[in-house]
Amino acid sequence: MSTIPRVDYQTDPSQYKHWKLKFEGPVATLVADFDENGGLRPGYKLKLNSYDLGVDIELHDALNRIRFEHPEVRTVVVTSAKDKVFCSGANIFMLGLSSHAWKVNFCKFTNETRNGIEDSSKHSGLKFLAAVNGACAGGGYELALACDEIILVDDRSSAVSLPEVPLLGVLPGTGGLTRVTDKRKVRHDLADIFCTTTEGVRGQKAKDWRLVDDIAKPAQFAAKVQERALELAKGSDRPASAKGVALVPLARTIEADALRYPHVTVEIDRTRRTATWTVKGPTGAQPADIAGIEAAGAAWYPLALARELDDAILEMRTNEPEIGTWLIKTDGDVAAVQAMDAVLLKHRDHWFVRETIGLLRRTFSRLDVSSRSLFALIEPGSCFAGTLLELALACDRSYMLALPDDAARAPKIAAGEANFGLYPMATGQHRLGRRFYDEAPALDAVRAKLGEPLDADAAFALGLVTSAPDDIDWADETRIAIEERVSMSPDALTGMEANLRFNGSETMLTRIFGRLSAWQNWIFQRPNAVGDKGALKVYGKGDKAQFDWNRV
Repeated sequence: MSTIPRVDYQTDPSQYKHWKLKFEGPVATLVADFDENGGLRPGYKLKLNSYDLGVDIELHDALNRIRFEHPEVRTVVVTSAKDKVFCSGANIFMLGLSSHAWKVNFCKFTNETRNGIEDSSKHSGLKFLAAVNGACAGGGYELALACDEIILVDDRSSAVSLPEVPLLGVLPGTGGLTRVTDKRKVRHDLADIFCTTTEGVRGQKAKDWRLVDDIAKPAQFAAKVQERALELAKGSDRPASAKGVALVPLARTIEADALRYPHVTVEIDRTRRTATWTVKGPTGAQPADIAGIEAAGAAWYPLALARELDDAILEMRTNEPEIGTWLIKTDGDVAAVQAMDAVLLKHRDHWFVRETIGLLRRTFSRLDVSSRSLFALIEPGSCFAGTLLELALACDRSYMLALPDDAARAPKIAAGEANFGLYPMATGQHRLGRRFYDEAPALDAVRAKLGEPLDADAAFALGLVTSAPDDIDWADETRIAIEERVSMSPDALTGMEANLRFNGSETMLTRIFGRLSAWQNWIFQRPNAVGDKGALKVYGKGDKAQFDWNRV
């Protein structure tokens, strides 16, 4: 087990130390007021609205509560309660004290949270407006960049900046460089100046360079923000009078070698360095209409599953870094999963169903970018169909047991309409498209069998599984494959898996994760950043960084 104190990703507004939520009709205001003594770990203070993982855990929770508990909200205004400070970014002293793995995983979760803002804007009609009412640096500007629009107070002192390169010898770690170019389309030479200037850019120049959308004098700032927030809200179809769904605490048991939820179980084998995940399919009567779905609330199976799976992924990524291979199983009835998917597809435009699909989409994407080897094991009693087939399609390999002499017991999988675009990856592709490089013959062959339960031989013939050993070879083939995987370099596997999982055209999101996985990961280990005289280590100590001037 990791020696790092366990991190819990579950919280609620009554426990927040850093964010305040206010609701007024179609506008929610998310106010940054970070408690400088409320850091997740000892050794640093969160001064000037600088943040650590604990701040972003609260932000992640707040966003989900807005999505599900407040369907009347159409625009979220992100601003600050601090005088002259919006957000100064990730806490530098926290980064200087942290291990390499902690820094990288912190950046990854922060990325995912910001990506989730853009995901909700694209799919759910929830718009975001950054009301930058003070200095906005580094990760603070990256939070603003994730919003649909940015309004900067024009008070002659407030500026936006990405000072990581000149000050810290690292890169903006949560998509700053990529969003400046790909999203805001800042001219590359101006972006070069911006990203190597510590004091940032303010006022009209920030607007002219496309770093912000608008500016306002202090006396007019609040009115302009409110006016623009209401204007953005007009373009949303989130319902004004719907009743929200309370996100009640998860039923979760954490044991020394296991995580247990009603629908997800993770059992850890520390000797083999593997974790076996079992996702249970829906059981019993499930609601088929909106009234029943709303009555079920947070207990509705698709939402409960998404929340449990999301929490389990975060728990394992952060708290069990030595468990490098995840074995994914399911348990249930294929027909029950298909019936669930039919309900999801029929009501996909209803706000609650849409938000549930969104949480499933973001959770599957979190699985895609986890630096763990993922193997699906498809055995008797499995229910890898439709939505749950996404789990197998996300894996690096899938093994399906062939039982040609026992058709009744032989496991079956089934592709469905949900696999053709309901849960796109960061590339914008669905996982079947990624699997077959969007080649029509292979996808058409799967479509021809849509909804049909497929045994191992049929699934293998369609290319839906990696291997289909029979019961004589199953134990040895899967054991050898797992043992070989566990024996390999975790670093090399992380790089290989990331390259192979995202084989399609690049998008802004894949560029963000690619830069994090490759460049930032590398830079975080270089003496120029983290050596005794590296920029990140000497920051705030009055010493000057000493660089190795060799270009690598």
